[in-house]
Amino acid sequence: MTTAPNKEIIDHIKSKAKTEERKNRMNGESVMLTKEESIIHDRIFINELAATLEDKKPGKSAGDSKLWDKVRADLDYFRQHNASAYMVLLD
Repeated sequence: MTTAPNKEIIDHIKSKAKTEERKNRMNGESVMLTKEESIIHDRIFINELAATLEDKKPGKSAGDSKLWDKVRADLDYFRQHNASAYMVLLD
């Protein structure tokens, strides 16, 4: 008699599946990421753009935006948890 896998186990396996493709914006090299990693990857570029625009406002200078801290934190995530993707996509 076989039993169906526990939903929690299935969800865990799905969360580790590398189903999301992301490409290096300079050379087009691609990497498959998990759903979580793809969200973090996209957030890096969203926050980078927002921080750059914020820094261009009158009275601001490069690096003033607090969003740079979020960009750095997300880059650190990739350095620690998926260094190979970091090297291809973000380095």
